[in-house]
Amino acid sequence: MTTPKLELRGVWKAFDDKEVLRDVDLVVNHHDVVCLIGSSGSGKSTMLKCVNLLVPIDDGTILLDGADITAPGVNPNQVREEMGIVFQAFNLFPHMNVLDNITLSPRKVHGVGRSEAEDKAKGLLERFGLSDKVVEYPDRLSGGEQQRVAVIRALATEPDLMLFDEVTSALDPELVAEVLDVIRGLKDLGMTMVIATHEMGFARDVADQVCFLDQGRILEHGTPKQIFSTPQEARTQQFLQRIIDAGRL
Repeated sequence: MTTPKLELRGVWKAFDDKEVLRDVDLVVNHHDVVCLIGSSGSGKSTMLKCVNLLVPIDDGTILLDGADITAPGVNPNQVREEMGIVFQAFNLFPHMNVLDNITLSPRKVHGVGRSEAEDKAKGLLERFGLSDKVVEYPDRLSGGEQQRVAVIRALATEPDLMLFDEVTSALDPELVAEVLDVIRGLKDLGMTMVIATHEMGFARDVADQVCFLDQGRILEHGTPKQIFSTPQEARTQQFLQRIIDAGRL
């Protein structure tokens, strides 16, 4: 039996007296795309931050390739070398051009030589349609371009797992498609991904598994067809009906 790429077992997280994640179980197999859906505040972003060890869990276990990354003594920085994470905010360094933003981590953290790092970065920029932006600075890029650069920066360290936290939320509607196309391209390459998203049509099209979160729990999960066509839980049905009524599915 193949070891899952990522597994959450009974994960709990609270901030003060507010439980944000409650007994979360999740299995992500190699090359799968898992989309997390649910209303704002349901725990999607916190789950991704726990996986990336940006937020410590209160109870439970998170396994990466079968290894407990939440065990005492684990070096978070070494774990993060195995995964990339992209947030709503682009978080690009404004004083660095695109090439330097992308090559910073490979050079400083992974010890890759400048020439090799720059060649790889330029190849990624060309693949994702940004080869003409190598020496541009972030404030001269559109929101969609900045987010694509943020994705490329995460890919430059050659992660085995990518986490996306509402990466289109800060974009104008007309720029959303270009970022989602990048993620579709990663799926075609076999990248394992966990994606928190409000883009229901995208989740339906790209996901292998969809998880509906409500009040910190994975209330329902299944294939896109199961979740979007025949949801079993009343809360899931209510959520999706509101999405349909808003014309977003």
